[in-house]
Amino acid sequence: MAGKSKGKGKVQVRRVYEEPAGDDGTRVLVDRIWPRGLTKAKAGLDEWCKQVAPSTELRTWYHHDPELFAEFGRRYRSELADPERAAAVTHLRELAQGGVLTLLTATKQPEISEAAVLAELLQQ
Repeated sequence: MAGKSKGKGKVQVRRVYEEPAGDDGTRVLVDRIWPRGLTKAKAGLDEWCKQVAPSTELRTWYHHDPELFAEFGRRYRSELADPERAAAVTHLRELAQGGVLTLLTATKQPEISEAAVLAELLQQ
């Protein structure tokens, strides 16, 4: 994974619909909305941290358009300064310090999702 780890655990991004892997460590869903058609048992989550998800307005504007990803990342990082979201990011940082943290999202393109922005931020 790109970025400096500063002795912290690894942060990775996966689709929540994929089978849990043995090296996932702590599995945290970072979407605001529960993934369609997925049971809690099948998801294999340790936590659902919806407080860290982007606003509905930002998500609607972005609509996972690859050409807008850089601007989405800038706007999302700005939203993460909000006290409730900042507290959720701090919690995720603490989880990452304990070992592997897998950020889960339902999107078909996790590499251009809020989970990817968060993973990069947590590795800094």
